[in-house]
Amino acid sequence: MAGVFEYELQVVPADLDELGHVNNLVYVKWLLEAAVAHSTALGWSPDAYRALGRGWVVRSHFIEYLGPAFAGDRLVMRTWVSEMKRVTSGRKYELYRSGESVPLLRGETQWAFVIFATHQITRVPAEMVAVFAPRMDMNEGVF
Repeated sequence: MAGVFEYELQVVPADLDELGHVNNLVYVKWLLEAAVAHSTALGWSPDAYRALGRGWVVRSHFIEYLGPAFAGDRLVMRTWVSEMKRVTSGRKYELYRSGESVPLLRGETQWAFVIFATHQITRVPAEMVAVFAPRMDMNEGVF
């Protein structure tokens, strides 16, 4: 079981919008960074996907913004695989200030597994399914 992965972030001034808090597009970037870091930690780095000639592409994002983050904030993005199907996967996220228990963001990404050369959807390899086994116990109460 892949478990919950924690990805640490530091908000820098370039992350801010005109209101002085983290720009919405930066949050999307962080979701993707956390997913790639988790995958890499499980042995599936971008290079491993390139060597396989297959990998994940985003089908959709859903983000619920619950509170702002500001320059200097230290954050922790918690992410886990919430479902794994034949050709798709779901991943959930929660973002917190370090040391706090109230989430600033909850999100979910739906992924499709594709052949890079053709962009055709294909079956997720069994060895990948085993590594990314979903955390069903984490799905309650999140969306």
